Amino acid sequence: MSQALQLHAQILKSGDPASKTHREAFSKLFTFSALSPAGDLSHARLILRSIPSPNSYFFNTLLRAYSRRSDAFLHLEAFSVYVSMLEHRNPAPDKFTYPSLFKCCSRLGHIRAGEQVHAQAIKSGFGSDLYAVHALVHMYSACGDSRRALELFDRMLERDVVSWTCMIGGLVDDDRPVEAITMFERMLRGGVEANDATIVSVLRACAETGSVVTGRMAHAIAREKDLASKANVRTALVDMYSKCGYLDDAGRVFDETEDGDVFIWTAMMSGLASHGKCQEALELLERMWKLRIRPDERTITAVLSACRNSGWVDEGISYFRNMKKKYGLKPTLQHYGCVVDMLARAGRLGEAEEFVQKMPFKPDPVIWRTLICACRIHGDSQRSNRLMKHLQQGDLGPDDPGSYVLMENLYAAQGKWQDKAKVRELMNCNGLKKPPGSSRIEVDGSIHEFVAGDSNHCEAEIIYEKLDEIKQQLNEEGYIPKVSELLLAPSLAILAKMMQIINANEEQGQHVQVQKESLAVWGLICIEVFFHDLEAYTFFLLIEPIK
Repeated sequence: MSQALQLHAQILKSGDPASKTHREAFSKLFTFSALSPAGDLSHARLILRSIPSPNSYFFNTLLRAYSRRSDAFLHLEAFSVYVSMLEHRNPAPDKFTYPSLFKCCSRLGHIRAGEQVHAQAIKSGFGSDLYAVHALVHMYSACGDSRRALELFDRMLERDVVSWTCMIGGLVDDDRPVEAITMFERMLRGGVEANDATIVSVLRACAETGSVVTGRMAHAIAREKDLASKANVRTALVDMYSKCGYLDDAGRVFDETEDGDVFIWTAMMSGLASHGKCQEALELLERMWKLRIRPDERTITAVLSACRNSGWVDEGISYFRNMKKKYGLKPTLQHYGCVVDMLARAGRLGEAEEFVQKMPFKPDPVIWRTLICACRIHGDSQRSNRLMKHLQQGDLGPDDPGSYVLMENLYAAQGKWQDKAKVRELMNCNGLKKPPGSSRIEVDGSIHEFVAGDSNHCEAEIIYEKLDEIKQQLNEEGYIPKVSELLLAPSLAILAKMMQIINANEEQGQHVQVQKESLAVWGLICIEVFFHDLEAYTFFLLIEPIK
């Protein structure tokens, strides 16, 4: 960079700064300072100020440089440059101006600013430019408006792998993984070849839906295109196979790893944790440490999750306390939350509450809900009532329906119906609604999604007939469902809940609106499981955790 500064000084000393030779020299120097990893943006701005009547190339290059950085301040500064162009109209924004601005909006997550720039691009005649539309699709997807992104995408005359990948990734980010998989299949039918980013996005969708069939297809494509050796693809494969229940396949992908990429080690550790294999996860951490692969914050989160899921509380606390000393990592709020959950699940509620009080962070609603739910499970209503005051005294978020629903359920369990009604009224006043839960199951390569209260499935009649059959069998056995015993009888828990809903609605003469667990019986019907063993029912009904 010092050589660039010397060159800048020489250019200023020699000749007329407005000459063609000088402008070409300034242009090359400016491009280096703005876009090169060895460059300096402050120097690029200095060059820009020293050029008489700079053209749009200089402004667009600076905007492009801002959009590439991760500094939010620079993304905001990009708008100052843009406003300057609008005010002076010399130079005026052109088709190269808008893609960089849309990228800055994406990085900021500021959809309002993106909408305003979009409107100005249309007014300037550049709203339909291919690169601008690509950037718009990415911007709306990144800001969580996949509906608008999809509208723009469908109107595009030309679509390349970048636009397809942006759309697939946006749908996954917006919790629409089934549509993301459909989009991927549509891309392949259109003859567009996937790149590594496409494969990673569709594998994320497969992990969300449990669609191992599509996941294996994506794996095969990655091998065919020589993408399977890329670190990001391997990590996504390990994550997908683990979440779909194929831990052996995840292990085989992991064993092919030759480098020390921390992300794939963390993904494998998370997979082991979710399958209750705490010992193997801890052994993997020690193996990682011996190979001098430095764990990061997410690695420790995976370790704490493994200890939590297996009930290894003391071991988990030991790893938490050694984060700074052994691994040089400062615990985050998420790590503290894992320890709270670990203690609470084990029934060590007093320790968990004391731990929360001594945290160096302000507890968020998730931590309070974790602790309160554990009190409810372990029958400590006195403690849960005391802790619930933290949610009532300003810790409730304006867009946090989960806390309100928890309070409702606690009041209902204690028979405090007036308090429950007040919470419901407060939710209505704030315009809050709990999103309906959903479950997904893959049958013969097709994904079936069931939403709480849904009766629109194409095979709903068959599903409800099977539910009636299950209900009759349980009644014949004299089984009386009790929600309070859900943890004591996991093999009957969901079926008991189904029966309660059915019975309650029948007694009131209402149309039966069965929860998503009931609708998931469709999976049992399709895969021809014999209905003699209640354990078999539960296995398939629990194939995806309740969100």
